[in-house]
Amino acid sequence: MDDYLWVLKDSERDLIRELEPERLNALEEDELLNLHKRVRRARNKHTTNYRRKAARTVQQTGGRGAAHPKGAKDRLRAEAFEEALSIVSARLAKLAHQQSAALKKQRLAQARAGRSTGPGSDDNASATSSAGRARTHAKTTGGVKRDASSTAAGARRQAKKDAR
Repeated sequence: MDDYLWVLKDSERDLIRELEPERLNALEEDELLNLHKRVRRARNKHTTNYRRKAARTVQQTGGRGAAHPKGAKDRLRAEAFEEALSIVSARLAKLAHQQSAALKKQRLAQARAGRSTGPGSDDNASATSSAGRARTHAKTTGGVKRDASSTAAGARRQAKKDAR
């Protein structure tokens, strides 16, 4: 990425400096997402500028081969931010994977300790028991649901007419 720094403006170089390993490793997930958004916007901006200028140059010169050398700085800027985005994305993926593993470990520890909020937990059993009739699951071919849907659609149509 150091090859591209001479093309960038000061504000753009500041954004690239935030990708130094020490700074990048110090960021938390929310800050990293914010940086990712800023780098992606810069990449999109410079890619769009390069493509628009290249399209105009192709029309003027009459061919892509002749127009290619004229957009070198714009192309380098776009490449710099493309590489920067890949660095931030890789770090974000690594951090997300670490947090996912930590969360999984925490949930497994809770499950082993018997503090699960799943279907067999003690807290949940007292809330669902009632004196009423136990419900059974009736398998249908979709006819009951289809009839209910049709009735609801008719009621919506009627309500729409009544509201006029």
